[in-house]
Amino acid sequence: MQVEGGAVALDDPVGGSLRGHHAHLARRRGRAVSYLPEVATFSAVSADPDAAEWADLARLLGRGEFADLFSSPATPPPDWEPVFTLDGLQMLWPAGGDAGRPGDGVVELGADSVPEMLDLVGRARPGPFWSRTREMGAYVGIRESGRLVAMAGERLRPPGWTEISAVCTAPEARGRGHAARLVRALAARIEARGERPFLHVAEENAGAVALYERLGFEVRKRVTFRGFRTP
Repeated sequence: MQVEGGAVALDDPVGGSLRGHHAHLARRRGRAVSYLPEVATFSAVSADPDAAEWADLARLLGRGEFADLFSSPATPPPDWEPVFTLDGLQMLWPAGGDAGRPGDGVVELGADSVPEMLDLVGRARPGPFWSRTREMGAYVGIRESGRLVAMAGERLRPPGWTEISAVCTAPEARGRGHAARLVRALAARIEARGERPFLHVAEENAGAVALYERLGFEVRKRVTFRGFRTP
């Protein structure tokens, strides 16, 4: 099902986050903006950037550095080397959706959990996660015999919205419903502060897409994630 309405901020979720809720995690040059490198690789430019704005982003990031434009449709100059392209989906939690009760065993993950979180990411490979990514929002997890085996957290924060991200489970703990419990826990938290959850997922990850659809997420639009190397 395609849904729309009240979601214009999601057309530029990185820029909306960096110029708003995540301004304290940003670095800027002119109109170009990017996260601090220990937080995330995402960068943003305006909807119709000119040559000067691309030059500002290149100087901001440095020569030969990675520019992750996330879902921005803006095309950089020809001397920016393409690094990757990935088709994805932007999915929204339904307005008035019922997250239910997360159940027992869902724990908060603070700064002291970062080594465990980095270890889990290395084993489960949910996508980019760095030493300060946890500062983008709240993170929750599930432990078995004291070991962190599943986690999920908040990432982009455009006005009125919070992205659920880093949803992952260790290979030995899959099939136990951990991901669904964590996503519901975050959705309840986000709704409680008057915002609405959304997420991004690689279109080729059929298992994850099916999980999010079962939880009630609906596709807003298809997106293309792109990364480049600065000249």
